[in-house]
Amino acid sequence: MRKVMFKGHTLIIQISNNKIQIAKENEQYFPFSLCYTTCMADQSSSPSLKAALKKSSVLRDAHVTKNPVAAYCILPSNATFDVQHEDESILLLLRQDPIVNVGWVLLTIIFLFLPFLIFSVFPSFFLLPPTYQTTLILTWYLITFGYALEQFVMWFFNIYIITTERVIDMDFYSLLFKRVSEAKLDHVEDITASSGGVVQSLFDYGNVRIQTAAEIPEIEFEHVPRPDEVTKLISELIDKEDIEHTGTK
Repeated sequence: MRKVMFKGHTLIIQISNNKIQIAKENEQYFPFSLCYTTCMADQSSSPSLKAALKKSSVLRDAHVTKNPVAAYCILPSNATFDVQHEDESILLLLRQDPIVNVGWVLLTIIFLFLPFLIFSVFPSFFLLPPTYQTTLILTWYLITFGYALEQFVMWFFNIYIITTERVIDMDFYSLLFKRVSEAKLDHVEDITASSGGVVQSLFDYGNVRIQTAAEIPEIEFEHVPRPDEVTKLISELIDKEDIEHTGTK
């Protein structure tokens, strides 16, 4: 267990069983967090997973995604979450399409080269004592690195999950706050995929809106890759749930 300071708060980081948990001091650990284990989890024997693979044309011939930073992860065998049920398997883990990161990546590159431009425009900077020069340069690059890291973490941990039992939307706002919305598959009433504009059509990403009869009436997956495939997968899972409940084939 380690304690670190972050924006005036004391955070407790605990690593156990290849999982990382983070919490504010004197508070419980986040009730829902995504963990990447160092060993591959064997879910192939799960009955619910076998049934989903049999019914889904999206997953039937798919290959397991092993890249932990992929935006479209099919059957991510090395990913789990804290409230995952024993017989529940992750079928699809989504993040926003990488194209949405272009803005902050370009801004970070500009920030990296901006000091050289400033030095050429204001040569008087070199008249400052060397200690001041070093301090200013290091401070600038620390701020730039912090900005880039924050943007990456926000993208990495804002995830959407489709399991054999439910759909989950985890909105990650900071290390100190996140919001989780979920609905069981048998509560899903309508799914709509939408892509607007040339960029979304060109890179095949868009939004998936899920209407539910659960406590949260609507769940939206924003800017996810292959929205039509995501919609098709959820529809196939819903059909499977209906068959199981009615006992028909």
